[in-house]
Amino acid sequence: MQSSNEEMETSKEELQSLNEELITVNTELQNKNDELSIINNDMKNLLDSIDIPTIFLDNNLFIKRFTSHVTEVVNLIPSDIGRPINHIATNLKYEKFIEVAKEVLRTLMFKEIEVETNDGIWYLMRILPYRTTNNIIDGLVVTFTHIHKLKTAYHDIQKLNQEVQLAKEYSNNIVDTVRDSLLILNKKLKVLSANRSFYKMFNTTSEQTVGKFIYKLQGNAWDIPKLRELLEEIIPESNFFEDYEVEYNFVNEGKKKLLLNAREIFQGDKESNLILLAIQSKNVKEKEVNKR
Repeated sequence: MQSSNEEMETSKEELQSLNEELITVNTELQNKNDELSIINNDMKNLLDSIDIPTIFLDNNLFIKRFTSHVTEVVNLIPSDIGRPINHIATNLKYEKFIEVAKEVLRTLMFKEIEVETNDGIWYLMRILPYRTTNNIIDGLVVTFTHIHKLKTAYHDIQKLNQEVQLAKEYSNNIVDTVRDSLLILNKKLKVLSANRSFYKMFNTTSEQTVGKFIYKLQGNAWDIPKLRELLEEIIPESNFFEDYEVEYNFVNEGKKKLLLNAREIFQGDKESNLILLAIQSKNVKEKEVNKR
């Protein structure tokens, strides 16, 4: 009996020690559960505050969880967790989601696709592999970024560019029908464009004209002191000049008198203003006056 009592006492002490260890383990487990609950709450609040609809899928494309904003794109309710994504009705005008999702799982390469809802709202759908901390693929993450304003702005810019291009072509056609030779210069007196009459009158080409300083045209033939004075002094001060006469030495025809008219074209800020220079042979001018 004495021996049995001693053994029981020893067993009681061991049991007491095990109970203390169990209490310690339970306390640690409770702390871990509390930490996990806090992390889950933080993650939920983070995902909800980001305002990006997000769906988490497993490797079989079953729904694991989703953010509250995803209902704007896909008709999901809490009871849909665990259901296959292809059983859920979406608001998207896109029918290849399952095919693309399987491709991402197979290749592990993310996909970005612009998709439109039935309401005409545009999203950028991004499908990425879901990686665990051990770098194991455990499904997919699907996000929908709202890009409707960007898409609309891009469409408006394209439309505006088309209108600008049409207006440019229209104005170029008008300029090319003008009999006077025309040059458009920037503030640094480089030629931005010239019309057909200029190329014909001075027997030159666009390649030899556009992008060149006016004084360097045709072997410095335009480096005329009077023209320098007009462009560098009178235009900045008065914004225009009319019927200024200069002599120009044509290669095959010798010196001829030209009448120059110029006007500064305002484009908002002064640094981007242009100069429109009209050139007319004095003989032509005199003929027109005589006809009148």
